[in-house]
Amino acid sequence: MPLAFGQPVGGISQFAYAVEDIEQSAERFTRELGVGPWFVRGPFQPPEGRYRGEPTETSFTLARGFTGHVMVELVKQHDDSPSVYNENGGFRYGFHHWATFPKDFDAALRSHLDRGHEEAFYDRLPSGSRVVYVDTKGELPGMIELVEHTPAQEAVYTNIWRASLGWDGRDPLRQEG
Repeated sequence: MPLAFGQPVGGISQFAYAVEDIEQSAERFTRELGVGPWFVRGPFQPPEGRYRGEPTETSFTLARGFTGHVMVELVKQHDDSPSVYNENGGFRYGFHHWATFPKDFDAALRSHLDRGHEEAFYDRLPSGSRVVYVDTKGELPGMIELVEHTPAQEAVYTNIWRASLGWDGRDPLRQEG
């Protein structure tokens, strides 16, 4: 059964990009690809954030918008603390990860770990859902974000998707509450 915003459980729900500037990037994604409106969260520090097993206090801003049934996420890191966005000597802007809502979060994470993939980042979202970025060790050109499926987290994505339906281009950047 598909998620309420139209993607299949376990399928790609989101494409995420590390960006230098949220507003400029959102404007370009809207102009060139029709993504929007954008819901902005931050700046914030991940409340339970762990980077490669160690606590992290880095600061991020996110902007999320839909095109069709898939979400695009833009991520801006505000400091140079070690994170999944500045590994290997500095920030790498551009594509970063795909996000999925696996049917069984713990089993999906265990499967990745059993295959030698590493937990690169962990946190808990405001909805209460856990998220883990899995480092695929070069098998794919990006990380995979596993998002724990809960009704509350599905509602977050669904509400952003609903705002995109028939969107007329007005009020393109909206602060999340």
